[in-house]
Amino acid sequence: QVQLVESGGGLVQPGGSLRLSCAASGSIVIINAMGWYRQAPGKQRESVATFIRGGSTNYTDSVKGRFTISRDNAKNTVYLQMNSLKPEDTAVYYCNADVRIPDRWLEVWGQGTAVTVSS
Repeated sequence: QVQLVESGGGLVQPGGSLRLSCAASGSIVIINAMGWYRQAPGKQRESVATFIRGGSTNYTDSVKGRFTISRDNAKNTVYLQMNSLKPEDTAVYYCNADVRIPDRWLEVWGQGTAVTVSS
């Protein structure tokens, strides 16, 4: 009923930049929270950057000042601009959203996009 499609991952050298995109589609009435998580090999999934109710943003400490989350409400799309990338940013990045469809709320995950930071 609702899909999140991510794009923009890839291989980048340390210090480089990438921009991730996540587009939501389906029977969407409203999107409450939307953001990015990541999971590195052998580690638990963690929140990276999210929009919460009211439009406020949260960033995990390790990406503050380097990553910026933004969104286009008209397109139901959220972006993650990642600058000054470090090898420890290597992970699969997942988009997540709390979405209202006509009869209930859903928590939806994207399929993930891999980011590798390596020289």
